[in-house]
Order: sequence, then C-alpha cells, then structure tokens
Amino acid sequence: MSKAYPMPSLGAGMEAGTVVEWHVQPGQRVSRGDVVGVVDTEKGAIEIEIWEDAEVAEIVAAPGSRVPVGEPLLLLKETESTADQVVEEVWDEPSPDTPPAEEPHRRLRVSPVARKRAKELNLELDTLHGSGPGGAITLSDVETAAQEMDREGLPPSGAPEPVAEQDESGPDSGVDRHAAMRRAIATAMTRSKREIPHYYLVHTFSLESTLHWLGQTNRDRSPSRRLLLAALYLKAVARAVKNFPEFNGFWEDEAFSRAEGVHPGMAISLRGGGLVAPAIHDADTRSLEALTEAVRDVVHRSRAGLLRGSEVADPTITVTSLGERGVDAVFGVIYPPQVAIVGIGSVAERPWAEGGMVGSRRVVTVTLAADHRASDGHRGALFLEHVAQRLQSPEDL
Repeated sequence: MSKAYPMPSLGAGMEAGTVVEWHVQPGQRVSRGDVVGVVDTEKGAIEIEIWEDAEVAEIVAAPGSRVPVGEPLLLLKETESTADQVVEEVWDEPSPDTPPAEEPHRRLRVSPVARKRAKELNLELDTLHGSGPGGAITLSDVETAAQEMDREGLPPSGAPEPVAEQDESGPDSGVDRHAAMRRAIATAMTRSKREIPHYYLVHTFSLESTLHWLGQTNRDRSPSRRLLLAALYLKAVARAVKNFPEFNGFWEDEAFSRAEGVHPGMAISLRGGGLVAPAIHDADTRSLEALTEAVRDVVHRSRAGLLRGSEVADPTITVTSLGERGVDAVFGVIYPPQVAIVGIGSVAERPWAEGGMVGSRRVVTVTLAADHRASDGHRGALFLEHVAQRLQSPEDL
C-alpha cells in the first residue's frame, strides 16, 4: 500500500516549490535521512530528505513541476527493513560525444541538472568530486566547485546561482529571487507581529575574559581551525535553553510544545539581499570545534543556495547577530511557530565599573524577544543572565 510524500513546508510563508531534480527512481529503497531530490524555493535550492525507511513507488512530480505545500511529490511503500539493501541511483550516462575519462573503468555518473549547470559554467565534469551515491556528481557539487574557483580568482567568473527548470508560473519567472524571498519574509513577519504577543528584554555584559580566552585558544591555530565567536554564542544559547525549555519549542494549536532537541537557527544574510536561518542541529552537545565547522559550512551552503530541508524547517530558537555591522543591539521578530529569538549586537569598548573600579572593557548587548504565551519576563531575565554566565565561562562550553 502506497502513501504520499508531500511537498514540505520549508519555512513560514512558503506556498509552493519547484522540483529541480530527483536522486531516486521507482522501485528504489530509501532510508531515513536519505536526500532524494532538490526543490527550488524563494530561499534557494533545498535538498529534500526522507523521514522513514520505504520504497519509492512512483514519482508524482516531474522536474520542473511547481508543487503547492502539502501536495504529493512521491508515492512511497513502507518496508520492514532496508539495512541490507544496496541503493542504486539513476544518473544519466555521458553523451556519445563526451570524451572518455582517463581511467577507462570509471563510469561518470552525473545527474541531469548537474550536467546542464556544469555546461553553463564551463566546468569539466571529470575534474569534479562527486558527493552523491557511488561518487555521483550532483548539482551541489557543481555549485561548490564554481564558488571555490571564484574565490581563487579562477574561471568561470560570476556568482553561481542554482538554476531550476521551471514553468511559466514558477516563483522566479521574470521576478528576482531576492524580491520573492523578501515577500516571503514579510509575510511571515507580518503574521508574527499580528499574532504573537512579543516582549523584549536587554542585557549588556562584559566579554573581556571571553575574548581573552578566545584569543589565547586561537593563538597557535591555523586560520581554518580557529574558533569563531559565533560558535560561542550558539553554544551559550543552546546550553541555556536546556535550563529554560520554554524558549526552545513551538506554539501550535493554541499550546506550547517543547522541542525534543536544541537546534538554534542562525540568521545568515545572503549576497544580493535576503535572509535565511538554517538550524545548527544539536548545538548543546557539540564541541566548539564542531560548531565552528558547522557555522562555516552552513554559511557557505546558504549563500550557494544548497541547504537541506531539515535545516530550513526545524530550528527551535533563532539567534541573530548584527555585530559585524556595528549596531549596539538588535531586536528581532519571532519566526513562527518558534517562541523566541536572541539578538546579539557588536562587541564595543566602553567605560565599565567593576569591583569598585572604573576601566575600559569590551562589552556586548544581548536581547531576547519572546512569546508571552509561552514564557514571561521573569524567566526571560533569568535566561539572559544564564546566557551571559555561560559566555563568561567559555572554557566550560
């Protein structure tokens, strides 16, 4: 018996998505967490994951189809186990005029949309590293290679943008993607301000000891291994919500439900405009090194439009920082159905009284916007103080 796998909602305000490519075929077995395809939305190209062991019965939405949220993409048949199954992916073969690879035994496996995009970017497919099943080259491999070449000043030039096969009614037909994204954001934020009773709290504290510790820790590390201050912010918030779970969850069906995990969404500005806030999963249990790597990775993929559906759909609280833009404080708008957003301002040197002495200290202002239906100001104040204490003891994060 088959059941539908619907177009997921990849953020408040999303109404539909356009199928870019499939990584599966009818009759293929898939396991929980497998990426089965790519959908194009206002936020960019999002990889779609399967949430249960199953067999693909039918592909309902062909590449290029615009599918409303909730409408079927695939039909799946449940299976008892896929542990011993070998998944065979379908990729188109090289065209007859494609020169043979230097290694005759190597079969170049490329998804159709990746082949098309590589041709547009003038990339040689046999020079790319494939991250798909069996080393297959995917759209994300092509986009990543193009970005790396841009950073190194190598051809081809120009910022790569994922290209979807769309019909005339697609979300980007004659319309700039960033304009569409801003409309989606505006829709979500209008709903948030209309429906959520926000309250705001502000806490300013010294980061002097934290920044000293960070400098000492990074002193003998190569640039690629240096810890990021953003990782400390995420870890401090993630550890704090373990003690204050009313800020880590969702308001749905007129009730608050606590999230099972701690997956803070990190707000990332996109080149050319727009904003995404993908989840950094299990931030409370990951090391600062792992979080730093995750931050670098998700920023890179966000700006290349290569996020996964789970990263877009399941943040449990949002953290936004405009510190590098020089603002003292940022007052966020809660992203429904979440119930809180933490804002972090710039680190600034200020006169500071401590222990009866006045001196100069580097300080930061952290704000909380929270849903009064799920929490109150007293708990919010304790939460912000807990974040401050965590940040001021970075060696314990």
